[in-house]
Amino acid sequence: MGLGATSQIVCDPVRVSTADTTRLSIFPLPGALLFPRMHLPLHIFEPRYRAMVTDAVARDRRIAMIQPRGPGDPPPLFEVGCVGRIAEIEALPDGRFDIVLEGLARFRMVRELDVTTPFRQVEAVLLPAAAPETLSLGERAAVESEARRFADTGGYAVDWEAVSRLDDESLVNGIAQIAPFDPAAKQALLEAETLSDRAELTIQLMSFFGRHDDESGTLQ
Repeated sequence: MGLGATSQIVCDPVRVSTADTTRLSIFPLPGALLFPRMHLPLHIFEPRYRAMVTDAVARDRRIAMIQPRGPGDPPPLFEVGCVGRIAEIEALPDGRFDIVLEGLARFRMVRELDVTTPFRQVEAVLLPAAAPETLSLGERAAVESEARRFADTGGYAVDWEAVSRLDDESLVNGIAQIAPFDPAAKQALLEAETLSDRAELTIQLMSFFGRHDDESGTLQ
C-alpha cells in the first residue's frame, strides 16, 4: 500500500441484507480516528452535534466517527469508520458537551439515509471485531524507534517511560490517532487489516512526515 492510499472497500447492495445492517448517527470529522478498544475525547459545540449527543444518550449511546473524503456541503464520506459508545459525558452550562467515545467496531457504510435530523445518519455493516493483537519484538522495537525520531524531529515532548508500558495495540493505534498525518493517511491506517500492517504503515508515515517537516506535510 502506497503512502496516502486507502484500500477501496465497496459494499454491494445486492448482497447486503437489511437484516445485516445497522443505522448509525455519524460525526464526520477530518483527522479524527477511533479504533475498537481505544478512547477518543471530543468537545461537542455545534448545535447539530449537540442534538446528536442528546439523541444518542436517549437511545443506545452510539456515535459513529467517519472522515469526510473531501470538501462539499455536505462533504462526501469515506466508506469505513468506527462506531463508539459514549463512555463519559459532561454537560456544560452553555449546552456544549465533553464526551469520551470508547471504540466498539469498525463499520462499512452502505448508504446515507434521507433523514430530518440535523445530523447525518447512514445504514452500515459492522465489520467483524478482531481479538486484541500483538507485534513481534522486532516490530515493536521498530515502531518505538521511529516514534522517537519522529518526536525529536517535530519537537514533541513524550513520556517514553509511559509509552513503554503501553500494550502493542494501544501504542500503534494511539500514534495513528494523535499523529499529525493528513486525512488520507489516517484513513489508510484505519483500514489496515492487521496490527502488523498498521504498524508498518505507521513507520512509513512517521518517516515520510519526519523528512518533510518543512514542506507541505500532505500526502498526494
